[in-house]
Amino acid sequence: MQKYRFLSHTADAKFQAFGNSLEEAFGNAALATASLMWDPKEIEEKREHQVKIEGNDLKQLLNCFLEEIIYLLDSQKFLLGSAENIMIEKKGSQYSLRALFRGDEYSSKYEIFGDVKAITYNEMEIQNRDRFMVQVVLDV
Repeated sequence: MQKYRFLSHTADAKFQAFGNSLEEAFGNAALATASLMWDPKEIEEKREHQVKIEGNDLKQLLNCFLEEIIYLLDSQKFLLGSAENIMIEKKGSQYSLRALFRGDEYSSKYEIFGDVKAITYNEMEIQNRDRFMVQVVLDV
């Protein structure tokens, strides 16, 4: 199954990520985001970060989840290799997400080849048809 694909966009990066569940689609969106900056498959999974996010809706939850990748890179030099054990719940009118990020601290053995400045709400979509799809535009 295709995890994600990049779409053409005039100024920024745009992708669609897929999954049999919403959680799997979010995880594949995390890999797509990281792949614009480094190759997640090359990252040794020596460190872990527990991620806890809340949002008013699924789009805000997705935005905050992907922003966590940028935050951890900027604040702790953490390079994401995988996003695991993702759990999304609706509590009243709020959504919550818990996940485990596995990866490593940046060192010269890893190549950084891009920069994602921000996750945008522009053209963001979350769909559930035969399988889940999330679409995201990133400011690069």
